Amino acid sequence: MQQISIGEAKSKFSKLIASVEKGEEIIIARHGQPVAIIVLFQKKVSYRTPGSAKGKFKVPPEFFEPLPDDIIDSFEQ
Repeated sequence: MQQISIGEAKSKFSKLIASVEKGEEIIIARHGQPVAIIVLFQKKVSYRTPGSAKGKFKVPPEFFEPLPDDIIDSFEQ
């Protein structure tokens, strides 16, 4: 892990990002004290399992009934 000052980080930001993309972690320090770390962002991936909610929710019968006229009219305004 590489530690650099804030001023150096400002002037070499693009190069630091390139290093992080290669797997390196960068510590940003102010007056020699670590204040931040730059690491590669990794998107959390969660996969859906088809049918995993089966039986957990039931659509009520009134869902399929027509909407009242006043609500339908508000959509057409």
